[in-house]
Amino acid sequence: MRGSVTVSMRAEAGPIWDLISDVTRIGEYSPETFEAEWLDGATGPVVGARFRGHVRRNGRGPVYWTKCQVTACEPGREFAFSVIAGGKPVNTWRYSLAPGDGVTEVTESFELAPNLLNRIYWGVAGSARGRTNERGMRQTLERIRDRVEQAT
Repeated sequence: MRGSVTVSMRAEAGPIWDLISDVTRIGEYSPETFEAEWLDGATGPVVGARFRGHVRRNGRGPVYWTKCQVTACEPGREFAFSVIAGGKPVNTWRYSLAPGDGVTEVTESFELAPNLLNRIYWGVAGSARGRTNERGMRQTLERIRDRVEQAT
């Protein structure tokens, strides 16, 4: 009930992290989440900050809002948030950055919470959804890579 994709980017970790952690820009990169906005007066990434994302499932629909909460926020290293439903995390999305000599390895991953509903869902649709998530993560990271590599 998890998956990940890693893409190498010829850029320093700081500018990459800035793009990833600015949730208001997600629509520029994600094939499913086309906009997001900070909630409760938050203006940027910090652990505990909440935002909502506007999702077009599978890039086609249905369309709905998700509420999310930042769970990890280490500039240049990691940004993560959980999608919240019924007051509990149902899926955690994470971006991990491993800077090197002018190249940063960026890994995007997801992990569904190990609850009964998620186990049933994954048992029925897991292989298809997993492939969709991996394609979407790769597309997101490649778009971010293209942006940061053009800027350098």
